[in-house]
Amino acid sequence: MASRIGLARRSSEEESPTRSARALLLRFDAHELRAKFDRQAFPIAHALADHPLLQLTQLIELATRLPIESVEYNSGDLPINQDPATTPRTGFTIEQTLRDIERAGSWMAIKNVEQDPAYRQLLDACLDEFGSVGVAPGMTARKGFIFVSSPGAVTPYHVDFEHNFLLQIRGRKQITVFDDQDRALFSEVERERAVGGGPRNLVYREEFSSRSRTFDLEPGVGLHVPLTAPHWVKVGSETSVSFSITFQSTGSDRIASAHRFNARLRSMGIAPRRVGTSDALDTAKYNAERTIRRSSQLLARLTRRH
Repeated sequence: MASRIGLARRSSEEESPTRSARALLLRFDAHELRAKFDRQAFPIAHALADHPLLQLTQLIELATRLPIESVEYNSGDLPINQDPATTPRTGFTIEQTLRDIERAGSWMAIKNVEQDPAYRQLLDACLDEFGSVGVAPGMTARKGFIFVSSPGAVTPYHVDFEHNFLLQIRGRKQITVFDDQDRALFSEVERERAVGGGPRNLVYREEFSSRSRTFDLEPGVGLHVPLTAPHWVKVGSETSVSFSITFQSTGSDRIASAHRFNARLRSMGIAPRRVGTSDALDTAKYNAERTIRRSSQLLARLTRRH
């Protein structure tokens, strides 16, 4: 059942001196953020709906000046279970797609917008507000993605291995989020493949629907999607623009490294213990994987020299 999301507000007495000294881009309750971050999906409010960098005219310029590999676009008329290898294209160019997005029947992702200095500054300003209240120590790999979608477009059932806040800028969309800890939805083997660079699209079955929560997003409203929480998206009757601000942390790096080490064990015929069942074991896997990766990098450098 869809949840109607109201704007999250912070009371003035909860504002830190740093956050209250300037205009805020994001509005959230710091206690709720710390309690729910990476544990469950929850809404926040933001003040970016009218930001000039996020309007279509500026996005056309951004998409045409970034490297071609930074723009992904295809048909938006997709099933939840779309195979990424057979995703249909529309035949339009990037500029044609954006200029006629209302009728193009398309979905577009402008990826790694932090390559552009102005967008990097906007991304950092947003993420610094989360950092100011002590969320996700060791914040690294800050990346921004802007999604521009035609009315009715679908983003298939998939998972991301980043901490993610999806901020709705224009139009409306529904995002259906599933429990990130439910291995029936996202198995250990699938997690290992995902951190190894495999496809992020997952197989959706109708019986999963009772284990989800659907949020209605509108301009000024954002949603935190926990690390590894499966989700899919349906755009409403108007063109949609969303700004996804993502990052890694000490915690996410630890989880991903533990999965990579489990994949190594599985390739040797060893059935590894599930990530998340033992902090001590996960830490040992994290340290072992880091050692292996550093040794491989050192060996590669030495090999190049000789």
